[in-house]
Amino acid sequence: MQTAGYKAWLDQQFNAPSAISGWDWLISRGLNGSNQNGNFFPINYMAWHQLIMSGDAVRKRVALALSEIFVVAAENVQGAERPLFLLAAYWDMLSSNAFGTYRQLLEAVTLNPAMGYFLNTRGNQKANPSTGRAPDENFGREVMQLFSIGLHELNQDGSLKTDGNGQPIETYNQSTVTAMASVFTGWDYDYTQGHTQENPVQVRLPMKLNAALHSTTTASFLGTTVAAGTDGATALKVALDTLANHPNVAPFIGRQLIQRLVTSNPSPAYIGRVSAVWNNNGSGVRGDMKAVIRAILLDDEARSGSMAAGPTWGKLREPMVRFIQWARTFNASSPSGEWTLGDLNSSSWALGQSPFYSSSVFNFFRPGYVPPDTALAATGQVAPEFQITNESTVASYINFMADTVRKGFVQLVPNYSKELSIAADAAALVDRVNLLMSGRQLSTATLNTIVTAVSSISAGSADGLKNRVYAAILLVMASPQYIVQK
Repeated sequence: MQTAGYKAWLDQQFNAPSAISGWDWLISRGLNGSNQNGNFFPINYMAWHQLIMSGDAVRKRVALALSEIFVVAAENVQGAERPLFLLAAYWDMLSSNAFGTYRQLLEAVTLNPAMGYFLNTRGNQKANPSTGRAPDENFGREVMQLFSIGLHELNQDGSLKTDGNGQPIETYNQSTVTAMASVFTGWDYDYTQGHTQENPVQVRLPMKLNAALHSTTTASFLGTTVAAGTDGATALKVALDTLANHPNVAPFIGRQLIQRLVTSNPSPAYIGRVSAVWNNNGSGVRGDMKAVIRAILLDDEARSGSMAAGPTWGKLREPMVRFIQWARTFNASSPSGEWTLGDLNSSSWALGQSPFYSSSVFNFFRPGYVPPDTALAATGQVAPEFQITNESTVASYINFMADTVRKGFVQLVPNYSKELSIAADAAALVDRVNLLMSGRQLSTATLNTIVTAVSSISAGSADGLKNRVYAAILLVMASPQYIVQK
């Protein structure tokens, strides 16, 4: 990266071959037999393996960010058919579409069986006046509120548009939701491709239209009308095209990607620059995810040292991102190859967060969350990750990492050989950990405190050197200047 520069490194990552898919990894571990139907824990094993070991790190990091925007909550799909493979296929879909276009991603999300099960698109049927049945509105609402345009009209810099009375302008209303719901009727699992116990492709393939269950009534939404009699595939295309081309998409989704990857409170100008690239990648393509990710990561604000030094810049690192960074930094591996890490979502003994384990479609935290009665609230700043930060999760994270840094975790073993080689020099050891984990952003006072603590541990034995390494890593990872990513 230092030799070629950021852009060349990103291009290399964009073109890096995808690692083994989550689906294929589960099969390689023999997890597709009939005896695995009730075992859901391997979805965690798959996720941690993907995020810690994959060579295409940027793709997986973006896929993780997308999983927090286009949410499917693991606990809500455990009752589905072949839930283990259902969620693995969803993860693979996000990974494979991370560098495509937003329009392709939106369709892939819409027709994915996991999303179909989670937000009731699967089996959603047209209205039946004789029984009072109406199309389910769950996906029709969330595809607008969360996956595309948001609740209020936005300028391209993310600021709210207002009416003549200074009030925000809603992007849609109940009639819009009702119309959208009718469009998303008639879709279900595709059972036509020879699914078997060993290869349950019905939870992997895009859902298939059952024309008899699709509503062909007129549907008007967001300035577009689907005429009566329009077939389901065409109606779906019209709806998704309308959403993908809505002017709100660039600032609404773009801002959330900035929040997940760079900073919680991007300036309007930063959002505006990302929106401009979203709207046109320079070659007339809208929603080019490679161009958008490049614009987010290479923006002057994202790379500016002076900007990072400001008190309003940065983001709280999510607990699972801290854990993944630790594992990747110290080349952690699973000696057995099983990766039996499990669900680390517990806030009493673990991280308080685990991939896919948000409690609802609204993710672990809201993008606009403001911690009440804080200096952040007083200055009008948002801090999404603070929604899962409290006395319990802070203590649980430090306790969990204290054990994990020292012993590894179940089937995860770190390699501290380089750190052990310099552990006799406390200052050099702490400087290395500071560089690897925070880019040398810890303050002089914090460094001095950590060096003093590490120096107090005897370096006269092998155990003493190990304890120095454990202490240095833990104290850096517990420091506020690490936990707040700059």
